[in-house]
Amino acid sequence: MQTTTLSFENMHHHGELFANLFRARKQSFIVQKNWDLPEAMGMEYDQYDTPASRWIAIHEYGEVYAGMRLTPTNAQCGIYSYMIRDAQRGLLGTIPQDLLYDEAPVDPNVWESTRVFVSHSTPQRIRRRVHAYMVMAMLKSARELGATRLVALTAANWPRWFGRCGLEAEAAGRTMFIGDGDYQCVNINLSSKLH
Repeated sequence: MQTTTLSFENMHHHGELFANLFRARKQSFIVQKNWDLPEAMGMEYDQYDTPASRWIAIHEYGEVYAGMRLTPTNAQCGIYSYMIRDAQRGLLGTIPQDLLYDEAPVDPNVWESTRVFVSHSTPQRIRRRVHAYMVMAMLKSARELGATRLVALTAANWPRWFGRCGLEAEAAGRTMFIGDGDYQCVNINLSSKLH
């Protein structure tokens, strides 16, 4: 199993992996969860998939088992910044504006983690290992990008598996029902994991 952090600068080194990640996102979010999201050519994408972001793929032999997107909280593309902040600003009708307790950060050392998924076709026997690979890749990418904290919109059952993965996290907003289940914003402290 491999972990790859993709960017607009390096995607050409990884063949179909970038497209396969977006295909896996479509399967996870549009087909399985039935979310109403943009899609084209069998891939799910949105306005936050810009050169400012990075994408982590856990994969083997061309199959994407899991992935996530990381975006700096100081990103700006037209009227959009990053998903959590734009929801708070009322730009996204599908996510409640009161998703955070405090004002959304705008800081080059704070990155957002969204579009986190594990493919439904990932065998049960390797799912725990896939989660561990995702955390390791997230921490490694964060280290390389200079992030000291992540703000994530994640499933509300995060306390159950964040601790097992060695992540230091705290709730950053209320639990809310979005689309297919309960979600919550979480602050993940990376400062103790940078060295």
